[in-house]
Amino acid sequence: MHTLKNHLLILFFILFSICKAQTKIISFENVNVIPMNIDTLIVNQRVIIENGKILKIEPASNTITHKINLTIQASGKYLIPGLVETHFHLQNNIENEFKLLIANGITTARNMAEYEGQDHIKIRELAQKNAILSPHYYTTGPYLKRAHFNHIDAVEIIIKHHKKRGYDYLKIADNLPKDTYLKLLEVAQKENVQVVGHGQRELPLEYSLRMKSIAHIEEFMNIFNKEQSSSIAFLNNAAKEIKTSGIYVSPTLGIFEMIGRYADKNKSAMLAKDKNKKYLPKHYADYWNSDKVNYRTKLWFTEEESLIRLNKELEWQKKFTLLLHNQGVPLMAGSDTYGLFLPGFSLHHELELINSSGLSAYETLKTATVNPARYLNTIAQSGTITEGKLADLVLLENNPLDDIRNTKTILGVVIKGKWLDREALNKILLDVENANK
Repeated sequence: MHTLKNHLLILFFILFSICKAQTKIISFENVNVIPMNIDTLIVNQRVIIENGKILKIEPASNTITHKINLTIQASGKYLIPGLVETHFHLQNNIENEFKLLIANGITTARNMAEYEGQDHIKIRELAQKNAILSPHYYTTGPYLKRAHFNHIDAVEIIIKHHKKRGYDYLKIADNLPKDTYLKLLEVAQKENVQVVGHGQRELPLEYSLRMKSIAHIEEFMNIFNKEQSSSIAFLNNAAKEIKTSGIYVSPTLGIFEMIGRYADKNKSAMLAKDKNKKYLPKHYADYWNSDKVNYRTKLWFTEEESLIRLNKELEWQKKFTLLLHNQGVPLMAGSDTYGLFLPGFSLHHELELINSSGLSAYETLKTATVNPARYLNTIAQSGTITEGKLADLVLLENNPLDDIRNTKTILGVVIKGKWLDREALNKILLDVENANK
């Protein structure tokens, strides 16, 4: 009997502690807010957080009317919404990779493949239950290639599997026969399964635009023929068609740039010196630094003319990124994390490349905040810093509207209402480093 009472007493204190932690009120004082709903900077604000939500935003000169449990002095600092990584791939340990995302200000991630031996439904459940430190998490199902559709009847089986498992998306990663692709779209719509992924390079553009999103701007480079790719008139008309379709596009410029970095001996030597390699398992980092990597074994990548071609193709992709943006096509930042393009760190470089394509810093930031929030159907609670929204925030030392590289000057992160200061983030990174020694 006493044992039962003791268990109940312990349970009561645990529940009390949880409730107490949830009702903790946090205040950022004198912070400069970049709300992202419009292109503006609101200076010297007080942002109050309660129960994981933004309770109030007001001038810091106003009298405080709430009992604040934790005050964060943020004079001269900048607050932006938590960033979204729309193209994540789990390569090693999920807890370590989540830590890298969060330490880099990423509070939401979309996984783009479930590889053999992985269970991203379970990972998503762990994230939703806060069983591990994690961003808000979305996932596709298995990485689907042409061989998975060896018969048109396989379409029904695959989509029913996605439906039963509850994946957020079905990802196509290959060119499918026309009849199979059309059947896939038909059954997927009937079962309310959203199709995303690679473009259908062997079919006209319009077919690819029937999906919800396209994972790489490189896909358009391969859908168009050489003559089309060099015609500004054609590309403008194509961009208008893409805009009309309503599809979202992730440029993923950084992962394409990495191909040239692997293939070029001088650039690959620089990759080998990257200090962030310490956050990867040694065997994994060693492989991607070795001559076994595909991009270092084939002349298609390594010959001098190949390096020139890769550079020209990257420039084409950047120009088409700007062209799509100018037509109003919604772009989403995603870095396709694998190899030495590390989770978390890679998104900041992706933003730099998108910015260098010609987008303003504000429009670039939208690709990792507002645009993906609209895409994920979470705009009612995320994507901007406005009252009533979830408290997923990043505090920066410097203004990213002045220089997009300032997204890396992270002083702290609010993830699901929990404040992690620079010291806590450093500890998280050190944990990952030690785990990979």
